[in-house]
Amino acid sequence: MILKKLITALVGATAFLAISSGANAETLRILTWGGYAPDNVIQLFEKEYPDIKVEVTLSNNEEIIAKLRATGGAGFDLAQPSHDRIYGAQQEYAIYKPLDLSKINTSEMQENLLEGVKANTTIDGKVYAVPHQWGTSGLVVDISKAPNVKGWGDLCDPEYKGRTSMRLKRTILLGMAFSLGKDPFALYADKAAYQKMLDEVTEKLIACKSNVKTYWNGGDDLSTLLLSGEVVASEAWDSTAFKLYGQNKNLVYVPPATGALAWIDTFTIPRKGKADDAAYKWINFVMRPDIVKLMSDSTGAISAVKGGVELLPEDKKEAVKVAFDDKALANLKFFANVPSGLEDMEGKALERIKAATSN
Repeated sequence: MILKKLITALVGATAFLAISSGANAETLRILTWGGYAPDNVIQLFEKEYPDIKVEVTLSNNEEIIAKLRATGGAGFDLAQPSHDRIYGAQQEYAIYKPLDLSKINTSEMQENLLEGVKANTTIDGKVYAVPHQWGTSGLVVDISKAPNVKGWGDLCDPEYKGRTSMRLKRTILLGMAFSLGKDPFALYADKAAYQKMLDEVTEKLIACKSNVKTYWNGGDDLSTLLLSGEVVASEAWDSTAFKLYGQNKNLVYVPPATGALAWIDTFTIPRKGKADDAAYKWINFVMRPDIVKLMSDSTGAISAVKGGVELLPEDKKEAVKVAFDDKALANLKFFANVPSGLEDMEGKALERIKAATSN
């Protein structure tokens, strides 16, 4: 009887401790892109840090800024905007806090990417971001059906009427501007000139609507369109194209002749985040080589760690080497910091395109 009572008491105590442990677990709220916090990585992290529970909200650059702007930087503990979307947003809305670089294993990061992000996100001597993964935006082409697609403007070639696609976001505005002989980044400082360029690009993309089968929203949408053969060429993230190459060797990433647009997705800490230590642990965890392999398999993008390309899965590594020669790499156009007010102008251009009737 005494033994039975003792066992009952021990079981009760164990249950209480388990409940207390769960109740006291710290929550790390991550605002990030699809694929950047895959379940297998979260499980490994929570196993290594059982006192931290990871909660993920999927987003994109525009939504990251909007969500953090609405709360003054509250509601999340780690966010992953692209490198060009931090400086202006921070100056205008003060939604991030400076990073403590002593808590991040920056020595593991590719030096040029680290220094590039630091240069882009340093305000009053304080650094607000470090790199996570990088890649480019360009074209994915079924070379068996559209072998002559080499640039952004080719998406509007009448030969491919009803068989191309694009994402109706700022990337296609910039890409099409380059195809028209403009340098949009050089016009950032002159809003009148930038608006004139936007007007030209808007008219071009309105005239191009009959070529567009549909506007894609995410990598899964685009993959379905290309694998089914409904679309033969599209604007795309290289990571999506690299995944597709593993399924169909005719689906190849093509850096546009004017240069692929290069981005670096980062780690930032929102101004009113409540789990800074957990955020730093996550940053260091996902930049470890063993975790990078899992992450790159999920995203298809290249990690910002040293030797990031070699840590890609074999099929994606092959796809990168097929897509990029030295000339294409030298021709990359890295996104420049977006000045405040510019995205509102671009948003209006995108709404005009969306509302316009197909020619």
